[in-house]
Amino acid sequence: MTRLLHELALESAARADAAVALRFKGESLAYGALAAQVDSCAAGLRALGLERLDRVAIYLPKQFENVIAMFGAVRAGCVFVPVNPVLKGPQAQHILRDCNVRVLVTSAERATALYDILGACPDLQHVVIVGDAPVPALPPALTGVAWRDWIRAGHPANFHRVIDQDMAAIFYTSGSTGRPKGVVLSHSNMVTGAESVVQYLENRASDRLLAVLPFSFDYGFSQLSTAFCVGASAVLMDHLFARDIVTMMAREQVTGLAGVPPLWSQLADLKWPDESVGELRYITNSGGAMPGATLAKLRQAMPKASVFLMYGLTEAFRSTYLPPSELDRRPGSMGKAIPNAEIMVVRPDGSRCAPNEPGELVHRGSLVALGYWNDPEKTAERYKPAPGRPAGLMTPELAVWSGDTVRADEDGFLYFIGRRDEMIKTSGYRVSPSEIEEIVFASGLVADAAAVGVPHPTLGQAVVLVAAPADGKPADDAALLDVCRRDLPAFMVPAKIDWRVSLPRNPNGKYDRSRLAAELKATFTA
Repeated sequence: MTRLLHELALESAARADAAVALRFKGESLAYGALAAQVDSCAAGLRALGLERLDRVAIYLPKQFENVIAMFGAVRAGCVFVPVNPVLKGPQAQHILRDCNVRVLVTSAERATALYDILGACPDLQHVVIVGDAPVPALPPALTGVAWRDWIRAGHPANFHRVIDQDMAAIFYTSGSTGRPKGVVLSHSNMVTGAESVVQYLENRASDRLLAVLPFSFDYGFSQLSTAFCVGASAVLMDHLFARDIVTMMAREQVTGLAGVPPLWSQLADLKWPDESVGELRYITNSGGAMPGATLAKLRQAMPKASVFLMYGLTEAFRSTYLPPSELDRRPGSMGKAIPNAEIMVVRPDGSRCAPNEPGELVHRGSLVALGYWNDPEKTAERYKPAPGRPAGLMTPELAVWSGDTVRADEDGFLYFIGRRDEMIKTSGYRVSPSEIEEIVFASGLVADAAAVGVPHPTLGQAVVLVAAPADGKPADDAALLDVCRRDLPAFMVPAKIDWRVSLPRNPNGKYDRSRLAAELKATFTA
């Protein structure tokens, strides 16, 4: 029977109400208590007058109330909008206005900092304040509510009816240009995604998953949905330093850890004591290709842990994974389609590519999101009819045309080549940044590195490598360029290396390539 998103937590509570659902700063919240507070939150939202599918934004760091508010919103029949806590006022305002948020759940400190912005959000009516601080002064049109009183008020449970095809969440994802777009995900999208991931990761009730990525990142939120799907525990953490993760792994006896390439690059250079990896069953990577040198270090540091290399996009949650048994046989592969999805490699006309022929990755199946909020033009660009659909069917099936260039080998295993908007066109060649970065990371001379293309008067684009030196290593142009010249064809060798202390990242932890390209735009044309 199809489940709704909030039912993942409620059904786990019915099976084992005393089992630990969440851990945060040494405290536990059992499934029974989580379910009760989710119901109370949902009843409170209805008491505020929220209608079916109204939007509820949560602008908090990781804590129990963050999770309760998200699942409470969908329990009420509304839609949750997670706002990354690292975003500043203008970015938060864009999200609140763009998706017509009716209720904001946040802290007193954040609400005070957003005072002018909140007054400029015409659809916003209520601000729910989490924490011990009193409700601060708010713009006149807004009502302030103290979470601690509101959650205990005993409002009647009068929830809206929803079905699995109704929207459950809006996740804002950055693009190469313009402001972030809101990807609308249904209950079915999110539940199917959790069930699919649980299947190949073999998650179980005894798992303890460390949630270090932001919940505003669909990959970060999935640590909750996969845990709740099987009644496992999610350990909430907003880390300051990579070594904090190592400490938390030991303290909480973590069995599963999800990360993105920049985080893995930091973790790979740390010392991993036995107590930090003693219970670790697996690690997962998404959000970009993991450099081979980083992967080798991690496998050496955690030899008992299975490594799952995955590919996904917010518009379809998750698309592929590489079974750990294939790591050595298929280096660099992103695997095959996850359960209940079909992944195709197609030409511009929609015809299938031959083995090893580059083409666009197209994802079809129940994980395909509902589109972009309030943006029919961008939705039409990305969500198009699935290739090969029989002509006699009157209702077209929409698939996600990813914009990513990949190839499939003779056995159907996929290999990432690059994004259309990140590919570098230099001297007539199309160059994937990841090909350059792979060699640079393997040198051991850098801690972080990102290759970008910038305008050049004769080359079209020139390759600029932005890098941070590895600990104890100098920022040595000559040494790094020697490695590049040794292991890369001439047209891939960076024309310039821009050394920095650290590289900018977007709210999801990925390298902010569009920002780097903008900063370096005039390098060869000034």
